[in-house]
Amino acid sequence: MKQGIHPDYMECTVRCSCGNTWTTRATVPSMRLDLCDKCHPFYTGTQKLVDTGGRVQRFADKFGGAAAAQLARAAAAKEARAKKAAEAAAAKKAAAEAKAAAKAKRAAEFAKKAEAEAAKKAAEEAKAAEEATVEAEEATE
Repeated sequence: MKQGIHPDYMECTVRCSCGNTWTTRATVPSMRLDLCDKCHPFYTGTQKLVDTGGRVQRFADKFGGAAAAQLARAAAAKEARAKKAAEAAAAKKAAAEAKAAAKAKRAAEFAKKAEAEAAKKAAEEAKAAEEATVEAEEATE
């Protein structure tokens, strides 16, 4: 080791805020602690709140309701998607019904037109048959 660059290693008196004192070795003659093994909640098993300034409460106030708010936003978004899907399904059903009605209307018009053409053709055939009988009677006379 290099000489003259290291601090002196001496006896140190350690004092805790609870009043506990012990001696150890360090590079400083005395130390003051807030918690020691005699007063720390982990070692004593007691619940002692060491929250200075309400940090835990401020954190809970700031972020505690965030999870509930996120769940509420997700539920609202899901409801909006469901409503939009229902509206789309209703519109699709209405469009299909309108298309079916238009198809039925066209079919009725086609049937009416075909019936009119059939009646016209039957009338023409009846006229032709009548003319044929008239010609046949004239030819026999």
